[in-house]
Amino acid sequence: MEKYKMIKVWVLVIVMFYNGFPSKGTSNSNNVTRPSTVNIGAIFSFNSTIGGVAKIAIQAAIDDINSNATILNGTKFNISMQDTKFSPGFLGIIDSLILMEKGTVAIIGPQYSEMAHVISHIANEMQVPLLSFAATDPTLTSLQFPYFVRTTQSDLYQMSAVADIVGHFQWRDVIAIFIDDDHGRNGVAALGDKLAEKRCKISYKAPIKPNNISQEEITNALIKVALMESKVIVLHLLPDFGLTVLKIAQSLGMIKSGYAWIATDWLSTILDSNPSLLLSTSSAMNDMQGVITLRMYTPDSEIKRNFMSRWKTNLTHVNDDHHLGLNIFGLYVYDTVWTLAYALDAFFRSGGTLKFSNDSSLNTLRGDGDTLHLDTMGMFLNGSMLLQKILEVNRTGLTGRIEFAQDGNLIQSSYEIINVIGTGVRRIGYWSESYGLHTGEEVPNNGNSSEGLYGVIWPGQTTQTPRGWVFASNGRHLRIGVPLRVSYHEFVSRIEGTDMFGGYCIDVFIAALNVLPYTIPYKFVPFGDGRTDPVMSELLKQITIGAFDAVIGDITITTNRSKIVDFTQPYIESGLVVVAPIKELKSSAWAFLIPFTPMMWFVTGMLFLIVGVVVWILERPFNDDFRGPIRRQLVTIIWFSFSTLVFAHKEKTVSTLGRLVLIIWLFVVLILSSSYTASLTSILTVEKLSSPVKGIESLVVNNDRIGIMSGTYAENYLSEVFNIHRSRLVPFNSLSEFEKALKDGHDNGGVAAIIAERAYMELFLSTRCEFGIVGQEFTKMGWGFAFPRDSPLAIDMSTAILKLSENGDLQRIHDKWLTRSACSSEGAKQGIDRLETKSFWGLFLLIGIACFIALLCYLIRMTYRFRRHYSNSTNLEVPSSSSCSSCLKSFFSFVNEKEK
Repeated sequence: MEKYKMIKVWVLVIVMFYNGFPSKGTSNSNNVTRPSTVNIGAIFSFNSTIGGVAKIAIQAAIDDINSNATILNGTKFNISMQDTKFSPGFLGIIDSLILMEKGTVAIIGPQYSEMAHVISHIANEMQVPLLSFAATDPTLTSLQFPYFVRTTQSDLYQMSAVADIVGHFQWRDVIAIFIDDDHGRNGVAALGDKLAEKRCKISYKAPIKPNNISQEEITNALIKVALMESKVIVLHLLPDFGLTVLKIAQSLGMIKSGYAWIATDWLSTILDSNPSLLLSTSSAMNDMQGVITLRMYTPDSEIKRNFMSRWKTNLTHVNDDHHLGLNIFGLYVYDTVWTLAYALDAFFRSGGTLKFSNDSSLNTLRGDGDTLHLDTMGMFLNGSMLLQKILEVNRTGLTGRIEFAQDGNLIQSSYEIINVIGTGVRRIGYWSESYGLHTGEEVPNNGNSSEGLYGVIWPGQTTQTPRGWVFASNGRHLRIGVPLRVSYHEFVSRIEGTDMFGGYCIDVFIAALNVLPYTIPYKFVPFGDGRTDPVMSELLKQITIGAFDAVIGDITITTNRSKIVDFTQPYIESGLVVVAPIKELKSSAWAFLIPFTPMMWFVTGMLFLIVGVVVWILERPFNDDFRGPIRRQLVTIIWFSFSTLVFAHKEKTVSTLGRLVLIIWLFVVLILSSSYTASLTSILTVEKLSSPVKGIESLVVNNDRIGIMSGTYAENYLSEVFNIHRSRLVPFNSLSEFEKALKDGHDNGGVAAIIAERAYMELFLSTRCEFGIVGQEFTKMGWGFAFPRDSPLAIDMSTAILKLSENGDLQRIHDKWLTRSACSSEGAKQGIDRLETKSFWGLFLLIGIACFIALLCYLIRMTYRFRRHYSNSTNLEVPSSSSCSSCLKSFFSFVNEKEK
């Protein structure tokens, strides 16, 4: 019979939705503008942790409003509270229909998000606003449910705070344990989105049934969680059985060092509502030691302090709930009732009336003995107006500033971050929508607050931040992919007759594992056919398909590879270099000519002669050393010029201009001789190597074949970056193939050069001195170990490699396997550093200017003296202007005479 009644009620509800509601009809309300009473409703679970406090707070708010005639100008609230028990669905619908038939203008609630999803459809049709103080599901939006008003904070912001906490402690993966309903699923979905923004993720989700779940089911779910790698657990549950989950986790040894537990605001709600839990004798406190939880932040104020005092002294005594503490939802529901009162006052002031429409089609749904009178239900005609007045409320209440954003959520969402310690809790910081995590109530960087959090006492009574993950304790070994190389066994090689590997890369990996603070079981898995070197890109793809948990070896870190795997810190640098045949240049009998280029020799010799001529011209009128027969004067000019090279000239200079030119010239000679000496010394003392290949630039412009190592990234790099056609690139697998191809050369079917990574080539050159590295290393890359994307082991291994580098172990491993001989460290000198004219043009210009100015001054002076000499002479006849040749002869004769 009871089952039949339940089915009948559901049928009535469905018929009601399909029939719809007309927009016009008779009124059930008074026609006066200000009625004496207003019917409002409340839907929540009376015996729940939140509902027990909400019942007291709602009644206190109703009493305060009804006792204050100035709030609604004489109108009083008539509230009808409906207990949904612990059923968020069916009973909620029945209770909402009961309220609707009483002409209710607004409903406080519902408490559960799942119920809010259902009742919001009814509220939309009846145009009755729902003011929920506890439904925090972020998918309850004003777009889908315009008559749903959230008077508390959305879980969207709480999950942003949880994601910021995870990011603050640099965790990458979390496990979410949540209630399997709209509240839990949608909250965890929001958490996943927020974590993704910080490159974090939920690695495992453990749903808990919302009703009738046994301890065995919770235990099985927690055992699965304990086997996971991640040890950061987010609990998004309901207050009514959240402690049960923590109790079972404690019995399983999961509330201990190494774990990090983050509980959403359900835990702080329990602690606030049950002061007895904070007693030292409470076993429940032992189950939550070190847990981080959140609480909606409400600023301190006088009205808040007065209400809390009133709660302790009067309110709980009235309801005989002496043990019931005031939680945050009690403050929000109290403010919710007051928000509705202020909205109704504005509604009446704007001429709003309480009119409802009747639907005649509902009369057919009346039945004898039915407790639901659907025929009396009506649509609230001015419901949209009341809704608008609610959203326009802007006041200060117990929870702080009450103001709604355009999306219907409260603005300025903030949370307290709380750490459960001993027999109490400690606030370790705050989170706000605008500033994220910070330590003070005010904004960061104001002197009293800073970014981040205070220190946390974690499970196990430790202050050391948990690493956030451990290697899964499911007995499975880490599968390490190792390339099965046929060459360069110094890096990676398989030990004959065993499944073990050795080499430089293997030793670095094992040394890094030994540095880790935990033990990782692993096994090496070879990759390759053993006949040719495997392609590294194919080896890395095995990680993406789950064949390997990691890959080690001589693996170069490149941009494309980093898109599919995560690499550790490089443990060796190895860029691309060019190796080509080289030969030693033998010293020549004419090696002393090498420091200067031919042009430099020519210019220098000409300058010696020019300076000699200039000084001869300047000194001849005054100095007997520069006079005499023509043959003697030519010898003097040549001798004087070149003797200045070693500062051995014996002729004295007496003229001022001559001395000026000579000083500058001696300075030029000093620079030239010093540079020549230094260059010649370098040429004769440093071994000189030569190669027809000058570096990567010369290989790019010609069409010679180039050898590369098979299976490496060099082929794609040279083709894509330098546009070298792939037909020119010849892959090789062994050192002997390299050597033969280089000796044969391009003309005999070999290659002109080899392009490979420096680490390989240094080993190759250690015993082959006829080859050498030419040019500069033209890439800067390194080798690293590869792990799956977002693997926390990659971070720990990077830290271990840095420690090996700092304590010198990395260098010792390098010297053990990759000790180089003298050959490999010598590069080919690609040409002699000869001194060119352009290096000294400044000096040459200086001596040229000096000579020119000196000659010009000398010419002006001699012309002036020549004119004076002929104008003052009475015995000589001045030549006519037509006889230029005789004038020039006279001038040169005058110049040739020695001055007294």
